[in-house]
Amino acid sequence: MLIRRLPLPVLLIACLGLAACQRTVEDTTPPVETVEVASPEEGGAVSSAPVDVDAVPAVPVAEPDTGAVDWSPMTLAGATASISCELDYANAGDGAPLTAFDQDALREAMDDCAERGVFRLRFKGRVTEDFTRLMKRLAVVAEELSINKRVLDIDSSGGMVEEAIRAGDVIAETRWTIWVREGAVCHSSCVFLLAGGDTRLIGGRVGIHRIIRMSSSASTRAELNRELRAVYGRVRDYLERNGAAVAVADLMMAVPNRSLRILTPDELKLYGLDGVNPAQDDLDRLRLMRKCGQDFVARRDAYSRAFDTTCNAPDRDVEQMANCGLELRGKFGFPDEQCPTESPLSEFDLVGALTAAAGNASRLRILGVPVGEPRPAARPATPTRATPTPAPAAVSAESRAGAASEPADEGDSAADEEAEAPVP
Repeated sequence: MLIRRLPLPVLLIACLGLAACQRTVEDTTPPVETVEVASPEEGGAVSSAPVDVDAVPAVPVAEPDTGAVDWSPMTLAGATASISCELDYANAGDGAPLTAFDQDALREAMDDCAERGVFRLRFKGRVTEDFTRLMKRLAVVAEELSINKRVLDIDSSGGMVEEAIRAGDVIAETRWTIWVREGAVCHSSCVFLLAGGDTRLIGGRVGIHRIIRMSSSASTRAELNRELRAVYGRVRDYLERNGAAVAVADLMMAVPNRSLRILTPDELKLYGLDGVNPAQDDLDRLRLMRKCGQDFVARRDAYSRAFDTTCNAPDRDVEQMANCGLELRGKFGFPDEQCPTESPLSEFDLVGALTAAAGNASRLRILGVPVGEPRPAARPATPTRATPTPAPAAVSAESRAGAASEPADEGDSAADEEAEAPVP
């Protein structure tokens, strides 16, 4: 009754005030984060390969440059690498350090992983030619030993753009899952490695900045921009063929190379750098369509969407998400009688328990890589199903309702401070 007696101008002012307050409350967009880095030339996204700026096509087209395997003597200057057959890095550590990189030494280091069918490379350092050579060699040995599940557990502040693209093509060609676990970083050109992975699980920080052009003869801004245009053309072509957004290259251009633009979780998903690789998912979809039928693929897609909205919550750890997913899949007819090993989370039907690695990777949401020996205290993964179905017998790589976990490493805070040379 009192409101009716108020003058109309007063009511209008009150309404406008309430609307303004409402808009303020709803604006919860997190601020863009940019941090300073030290000596970007020491890592970062550095380009040094010669370019012919007059021959740059309007729409760059390139084939993956994986090349032949070079078995000549090599070292990992300023970097460390180790091999483990376990995904439980919290309890089992990062495995045996690699001190020799010839074919026999790598085969010996990975031999114990053959029975399990999975191995994890923990790598900390810059992206260089030696890193690309190591990835090629490990892929060859893994193929010889029939180790089909390969995890790159990386902590890198950057390196050479051209080598990151070459290594990313190797990763894409030989089917790797990539972790950036809690405390680790993937800065600058390292981002190109993420684009190549089948599945990317990110708990650490991913940052980008402008590519640094080394060995340039440019004397004006226009000349330098012409050279950078050629480099970014290669970058865009690489991102496009691996299912990542070319907008990443445009965003890099706008960030000074002495700063680092930290990508948010939403941006990582938006740019195709987190979770299941969309390009690989398209290939898997075609294979599953032929093997399991259109209905299976439709149910798998529906399950994935339901998992993402129902189970994938920031306040849940991986064990909670997995249990949620195991209960949810019965509503979609999984495990599937015809394709049990291709069904979402089929690895839990075989293993029957979560590992400590999953418990420590609290920000990971997709599980699909084979796990180690189950913890004695872990609860059995016998989900509540809407319809009884036979238990599957093997692990699925393409079910992709999930895939692996993530790494952590020393000097992570220092890496953020120094960002050796930010790597995308």
